[in-house]
Amino acid sequence: MKFQTSIEVKNKKAYFEYEISDKYTSGIVLTGTEIKSIRQGKVAIKESFCEFKSGELFIVNMHIDPYEMGTYNNHEPRRKRKLLLNRQELNKLFKGVKTKGMTIVPLKLFLSEKGLAKILLGLAKGKKIHDKRESIKEKDLKRELDRKLKNY
Repeated sequence: MKFQTSIEVKNKKAYFEYEISDKYTSGIVLTGTEIKSIRQGKVAIKESFCEFKSGELFIVNMHIDPYEMGTYNNHEPRRKRKLLLNRQELNKLFKGVKTKGMTIVPLKLFLSEKGLAKILLGLAKGKKIHDKRESIKEKDLKRELDRKLKNY
């Protein structure tokens, strides 16, 4: 069983689908088998989102594969997991979500230097179709410029 020393799971789709205004780093409440699966890199945050429930923030639909060596103690792959933020950050996020069209999206899951699982959250507003087209055009232009500069 080999664990990776640095895990970084990115949600690339979030940057395409949303305009990110603020970013927050949060801890996650996990069980033993969940952190072992994360260290193996068996996690997906692409379809996940965050919601408030009784003043606390939870991440919903984050998929962590069951641990191979876990027996009856294994976890549910898509359970709600509590996020650890201080009260000021929670209040800012709650006020942001109350405004029209804002949501909290997970951007990146990583392991800290101490080996703790952390998640980078973004307060985001959904893009319209024409905004997405502009993003694609900007990406193509940047790619072309990089190619031209590389050839010189």
